[in-house]
Amino acid sequence: MKELQNKVVVVTGAASGIGRALALKLADKGCRLALSDMNEAGLVDVTSACARKTDAKSYLLDVSHRDAIYAHADAVMKDFGQVNMVVNNAGVALSASVREMTDEDFKWIMDIDFWGVAHGTRAFLPHLIASGDGHVVNISSVFGLIGVPKQSAYNAAKFAVRGFTEALRQEMKLEKQPVQVSCVHPGGIRTNIARAARMGKSENAEAQRNGFDKLAMTSPEKAAGIIIRGIQKNESRILVGPDAWGIEALNRVLGASYQPLVERFSRKNLYI
Repeated sequence: MKELQNKVVVVTGAASGIGRALALKLADKGCRLALSDMNEAGLVDVTSACARKTDAKSYLLDVSHRDAIYAHADAVMKDFGQVNMVVNNAGVALSASVREMTDEDFKWIMDIDFWGVAHGTRAFLPHLIASGDGHVVNISSVFGLIGVPKQSAYNAAKFAVRGFTEALRQEMKLEKQPVQVSCVHPGGIRTNIARAARMGKSENAEAQRNGFDKLAMTSPEKAAGIIIRGIQKNESRILVGPDAWGIEALNRVLGASYQPLVERFSRKNLYI
């Protein structure tokens, strides 16, 4: 999808962070936008900003509810008549050890970060195929490339997104369907996701969040630009930020031997 003008693009989690930055940049490129989020105030704000440049419509959506996602796909088709791209971006974070993590929190993050992506893909896929020029863009993470202590649930969701998305890309090629598929792996992005994260009962929440802020190397605006360029180049794996490139190289070169390095870093920065 090299030409974005007039393409209908669905973006979940559009009220803030990467989703908001993507919406604004896609509006600049003349895309017609179906923007969704649970944050109504932020959603209204970004939709209004985009509507000054292009056709944009907002939808309140909780991606943890399967039926709501399928209803959303129907509503977007009714409003726009077609869908060319879906960006499954909505996500949350959780910092907790396996021993302390509650079942409720584990289910919460998997329902949003994995099932929200999976259902979002499956709900829109028939419409993407029908468009004749479709693209699925699923947001994973660098934590979909390596495991990190206290991120087991987030790792589980993001590894699952990666496997699901890479398998789908191959299926679309083998079936000769007109749909491209990209998996995005952002590194540290200066968004509010860490500030809004749930924490295990023994976590030092403020220290964890401050630590993330120090490691966040890339602005949402720069991240959005990298993602859009990756989409236009039909990249299967879009790495966002120098830390993402470093982590991907670490994993590729060392394999499972990366783990002692992560343990050493975690001992200094997470077990405080």
